[in-house]
Amino acid sequence: MNLLIKSATILDPGSAFHQQIADIFIENGVISRIAENIEADAELIDGEGKYVSPGFFDLNCNIGELGLETKENMHSGTRAAAAGGFTGVALMPNTIPPVHSKAEIEYLLNRAKNNLVDVYPLGTISHKREGKDLAEMYDMYLSGAKAFTDGNRPVQDAGLMERALLYAQGFDAMVFSYPEDTAIAGKAKVNEGEMSTLLGMKGIPSLAEELMIARDLYLAEYTVSKIHFSTISTARSVELIREAKRKGLEVTCDVAAHHLVLTDEALLGFDSMYKVKPPLRTKDDVAALIKGLKDGTIDAIVTQHTPHEVEFKDVEFEVAEYGITGFQTALPLALRSGLPVELLVDKLAINPREILGVNVPVIAEEEMANLVLFDTDAEWEYNGKNNQSKSINSPFIGQSLKGKVLLTYNNQQIFK
Repeated sequence: MNLLIKSATILDPGSAFHQQIADIFIENGVISRIAENIEADAELIDGEGKYVSPGFFDLNCNIGELGLETKENMHSGTRAAAAGGFTGVALMPNTIPPVHSKAEIEYLLNRAKNNLVDVYPLGTISHKREGKDLAEMYDMYLSGAKAFTDGNRPVQDAGLMERALLYAQGFDAMVFSYPEDTAIAGKAKVNEGEMSTLLGMKGIPSLAEELMIARDLYLAEYTVSKIHFSTISTARSVELIREAKRKGLEVTCDVAAHHLVLTDEALLGFDSMYKVKPPLRTKDDVAALIKGLKDGTIDAIVTQHTPHEVEFKDVEFEVAEYGITGFQTALPLALRSGLPVELLVDKLAINPREILGVNVPVIAEEEMANLVLFDTDAEWEYNGKNNQSKSINSPFIGQSLKGKVLLTYNNQQIFK
């Protein structure tokens, strides 16, 4: 199917047409022409006042396969991703069984064939995510794993993390750290502070995150390794990573979109839809995260898409599972943070791919079309009808959001 996008503003720092208003003609999956005015026999898409950028890429999401398909499967998960403008996703290995051998990597890659969304399964650092022995990292790498993480379980053993960093060096793979010291976090459910005291709930101190970041930065410096921190959430975490970058360490990090707009004040109603991990922090933390994105300390914005069946969220706050669905709300939340749209393209589309070491699409003639068309001013209601996920565990269901994905295109497939 041929497609002609008319009069859209192109946002792609790698393109000669960056920040220009132009028509884009896509023929058989290839951008055949970009010009001020194109006439062609194709489906017309009005792009006036709207933006085209490379398709977004998510470094942190959960789809459910393997073993948790009642929460989300490959079909529903990638449809939700496409609806949110994502043409590539890195899958966390938080599955049953975990993605800890080449068999799981190959299964997921096979399931994702011929999809609009490019899928990159991440392998575990430890066997069964138990934090005891290294998983088959090299075998998984040969089968297609680009990076390694124990997902939403921190690697508590410093020696194991050191060995993982050294081992991954041998084949230039990336290690993702989920920074939480479980001995300090304990079984608390919310951020430690004024709000936890008001709610009468035991809190997770910021120290639990910051101590693990400090430890892994030391390990990365000692082993001369690169490391990526997933979903940082505190002001001090930003400072630690900023300082490490100044020292020349190969460190990158990301932040979840919901941590840019929500604070622990959202928990006043004990609504389990706001129960996430890391927990929602304070206004000062949110301000520091936004500043970190602006000055380049934080490299990427992720969805941390975590679907759950209703029975895991529609319960008392204390026993509810962590996580919200995030694919379709990532752009509106990122825009709500007040960040300029050009910067958001870097954080949502360009930097995530560079971190993972995958090809960054370019909006240029003779390039394969991998792009998203979005309107930063369009208002829409996120509801059960337009929700593409199997799950509805989002606090934004029923809310009016500003910033809408109009079209996602990749692999000669279109979602709109």
